[in-house]
Amino acid sequence: MELLHDRCAALDIGKKDLKACVRTPNPGRGRSRRQETRTFATTTNALLELRDWLVTEKVTLVVMEATGDYWRGAFYLLEDCLPVILVNAAHAKGLPGRKTDVSDAAWLCQLGECGLLKASFVPPEPIRHLRDLTRYRTTLTADRTREAQRLEKELEDAGIKLSSVATDILGVSGRAMLAALINGERDPDALAGLAKARMRSKIPQLVQALTGSFSEHHAFLCRLHLERIDQLTEAIAELSTRIGEEMRPFARQLEQLATVPGVGRTVAEVIIAETGADMTRFPTAGHLASWAGVCPGHHESAGKRKSGKTRHGNHWLGGALGTAAMAAARTRDTTYLGARYRRLAPRLGKKKALVAIEHSILTAVWHMLRNDTDYHDLGGDYFARRDPERALRRLTHQANTLGYTVRFDPIPEAA
Repeated sequence: MELLHDRCAALDIGKKDLKACVRTPNPGRGRSRRQETRTFATTTNALLELRDWLVTEKVTLVVMEATGDYWRGAFYLLEDCLPVILVNAAHAKGLPGRKTDVSDAAWLCQLGECGLLKASFVPPEPIRHLRDLTRYRTTLTADRTREAQRLEKELEDAGIKLSSVATDILGVSGRAMLAALINGERDPDALAGLAKARMRSKIPQLVQALTGSFSEHHAFLCRLHLERIDQLTEAIAELSTRIGEEMRPFARQLEQLATVPGVGRTVAEVIIAETGADMTRFPTAGHLASWAGVCPGHHESAGKRKSGKTRHGNHWLGGALGTAAMAAARTRDTTYLGARYRRLAPRLGKKKALVAIEHSILTAVWHMLRNDTDYHDLGGDYFARRDPERALRRLTHQANTLGYTVRFDPIPEAA
């Protein structure tokens, strides 16, 4: 095959060391290639030695696989002075029977010099910092949810059915009742009397729910759960403050994304952190949707279309889009996204319909950030306006199913 890079290097990276393979022209031997492989530690000093060697060899391309988080140190150190690309390991599978670190590095180098590898998206340093913050906040939020579930499990073990009456057991009323339980109060009437605001209308149900066998053992564990939840809440608040400071250069983009139904402040921050708010990296909205893993997959063989399940994309962005899609689906028929969800859910199922809404949201995000514009909602009646006859047929069918005959007359125009 034609060589696009005469001097190419590839790195197979592990935790403690890496294998570096360099392929260069072999002087005096025609089109033959010279290959040299060396082993370096992954410490900073060793990586500096690696960089000096690659610069000495006049390498024009360095290729490495996205191996966990081990690639970060080498990539960040080399990107300042050498053209480095990060590739998806699934796109550069080693040959069968040659699965060693040295052969992997050589195989990557051969693919790279022929231009057969596609670079993954690695954002600039400010966006990487934003990613670290938003991803850690997402992790802590998930930890807090799990801790709340453990607390609820402990209450169930004690026969306390507070979650069956209160929507949020960690609300003002729920925390007051839990604090009283932990401090030794066992009278259901006294505990139910701590209800606030709208919860006071549920006092009779609370009396029944708070009757149980809550012991000192349960009090000890519940106290630990609540302390852990408070610690996580404080850390999340601190992260949100730091993220708000880092997001100041993207104030305009945040305002634009806030106009999309279902997209709140947190989801908008994740979208900007994961995409970098620079849509020039994605030629079309379809490229962005494919990268995020919210579009149907392609699996066709011998003219037969097989599974079209979505590919593995950016799961951090996918999680945020899932939250936005569920919120948009609850907007009923007042928005285009809500109408689209209710149109697709009976035919595709709720899960596939939510993925379709995620795709629609991300497509809108691409156009908004690309063209610097706000979201324009098509309206909940968009599909009825697009095909009025189909809407009439659907209404007629529903009326006939109920045993009615209907007739539609156009509204006369005003004089």
